Amino acid sequence: MAKSRPVDLLEPTAPAEENDTEIGPTGRPWPHLPEPPPLTSHGPATVIAMCNQKGGVGKTTTTINLGAALAELGRRVLLVDFDPQGSLSVGLGVNPHTLEHSIYNLLLSRDTAIDDVIDRTGVANLDILPSNIDLSAAEVQLVSEVAREQTLLRVLESVKPRYDVILIDCAPSLGLLTINALTAADKVIMPLECEFFALRGIALLTDTITKVTDRLNPRLEILGILGTMYDPRTLHSREVLERVVQAFGDRVFHTVIRRTVKFPETTVAGEPITTYATTSPGATAYRTLAREVLARCHDE
Repeated sequence: MAKSRPVDLLEPTAPAEENDTEIGPTGRPWPHLPEPPPLTSHGPATVIAMCNQKGGVGKTTTTINLGAALAELGRRVLLVDFDPQGSLSVGLGVNPHTLEHSIYNLLLSRDTAIDDVIDRTGVANLDILPSNIDLSAAEVQLVSEVAREQTLLRVLESVKPRYDVILIDCAPSLGLLTINALTAADKVIMPLECEFFALRGIALLTDTITKVTDRLNPRLEILGILGTMYDPRTLHSREVLERVVQAFGDRVFHTVIRRTVKFPETTVAGEPITTYATTSPGATAYRTLAREVLARCHDE
């Protein structure tokens, strides 16, 4: 009798199917994701909030690299840094300490024009609304404002016709800034680190999204849950991803972002992985995610 190799014991293979369908990392058949057709015109933008109250789950990394991958597909993309830490701005080479204007000024002053705040990036079709630590004061100052939850929505209305996609990088909290982002958004992507503690927070986040949908933004929909920092070599990572798929089914993206040293390197370089390491698995994953996001937006 043939002996089982160690790899057979660690990584059981999926049973072969008659039609030879490829099984993706989520354990489901891999869907056909056609190349999106080129656009003949631009706008109005679909606004997508990147949201999870837990920090360090890949929100900023996903916002930068998904935005760059969508821009490669000919979409005009605006990235909104809505986190007082300013990590999105730093990740695209913007120094938050030297900003003359930031999104903070747009939220609290009608004297600032949005075109004075929008910056170009080194990637074609990709712009950014930067932020810095000043934004942390906005949460307190907005409390006394009328319709305070709709402040970001009003800021973005004037630029929606120019862009195809607006991605909002939310702060790791469920405070007023995040509520503003959810009120301004059409869709939500929830990055989820493939780790147990991150899994626990998804229920609280979905509850918050339900409340925003009921009270402030009835058009808001969950576009998908994105597995990030996935390491297929560990049983824990595989089990967490399996549990997420069992709980949320087709809401989970087929694309999974694996853990790689390239992502921290891109932050230092101040550019997305699609230009820093264009042929790397991380770049390929975000290009696949871009096609899946566009396919889901089109289907809905």
